Amino acid sequence: MISADLGKQLESYIQQLVDTGRYGSKSEVLREGVRLVQDRETRLVALDASIMRGIADADAGRTKPARDVFDRLDAKYRAMAEKAEKSA
Repeated sequence: MISADLGKQLESYIQQLVDTGRYGSKSEVLREGVRLVQDRETRLVALDASIMRGIADADAGRTKPARDVFDRLDAKYRAMAEKAEKSA
């Protein structure tokens, strides 16, 4: 069993969530909070992995000049805008 001192403000907020019927118990509120933290941490691990892959690619010279990327994106979105205008 985990015991934690959440402080008056969080305790009050949790009690309010239970009192209004949003959650059935304080434990439900805390479980939901831990699930949200777990989800965020999972996403942060994935983001860190993506950043590390990007750094490894840059270190290995697998990059393109920004100007080339921006030109390609500009052309892509101009074409999409033109297509949207023609179908409107």
